[in-house]
Amino acid sequence: MNTLPPAMNKDDIYAWIVDMLHEMFELDKDKITPQSNLYTDLDIDSIDAVDIVVKLNQSTGKRIQPDVFRTVRTVQDVVDVLATLLNAGADATA
Repeated sequence: MNTLPPAMNKDDIYAWIVDMLHEMFELDKDKITPQSNLYTDLDIDSIDAVDIVVKLNQSTGKRIQPDVFRTVRTVQDVVDVLATLLNAGADATA
């Protein structure tokens, strides 16, 4: 899982995030849905959330603002944040 291509759609991003969560936290892929709450359903704690942000920063080559990630609660929220970040990069280079 290296740098993500900027042209990923939300379905691609979701699949990538499911793989990432599975690899990082050994979560069952079948139990991860877009509506899964990171904290209550997937048992992600604040330290794990920091690890996720670091991984996303490394994978995108961009920096996710801490204020933005504080609003994230579900897997779909992560997808949306990542899609916005990737699209902003694609727009900037277009």
